[in-house]
Amino acid sequence: MLITISGPAGSGKSTAAAALAEALDYDHISGGDIFRELAAERDMTPLELNKAAEEDDQIDRDLDRRLRNIAETRDDVVLESRLAGWMAGEYADFRIWLDAPLSVRAERIADREDKSVELARKETMERGDSEARRYLEYYNIDIDELGIYDLVLNTARLSPEGVVDVLMTTLEAYEGEADEGKAPIEDVRYEF
Repeated sequence: MLITISGPAGSGKSTAAAALAEALDYDHISGGDIFRELAAERDMTPLELNKAAEEDDQIDRDLDRRLRNIAETRDDVVLESRLAGWMAGEYADFRIWLDAPLSVRAERIADREDKSVELARKETMERGDSEARRYLEYYNIDIDELGIYDLVLNTARLSPEGVVDVLMTTLEAYEGEADEGKAPIEDVRYEF
């Protein structure tokens, strides 16, 4: 089974994806790790690479091509990134979107990156706006369209363990025979 976990920065997707993969004995593949690999390949920091991506569309396309290739060729994987559900497309067996209010996400990022909440909030908003514009331009993806996801969850209401419990309970309740169809991915331009 290929499970995708998507969501904005600070939503808890990396924490949840790692724990879910461990619980299922699946591989966890993180878009963030792939992005950091791309940055290292270019001798840049992830922040420098993200800014460069605003001018060089090949950066996003390299990351997204790698995500799409993983989705096409791998199974028993939890694939996690902001666009994982979209990039996995028809190959995903179950798509999950995690979110939390911006104030909560900014606090989490500030704690994780040892910066002020105000700075984390500003950077998170700028990053989100920049990525949303690029996704729409490159692939015709409206990141705010959540209709492709099988489960949407506000992680601010649960502990990290509670989030994984909800995900596990949902996946355990899934019955292939009763599945009446996943939401299709339409009008996306997979141009890498």
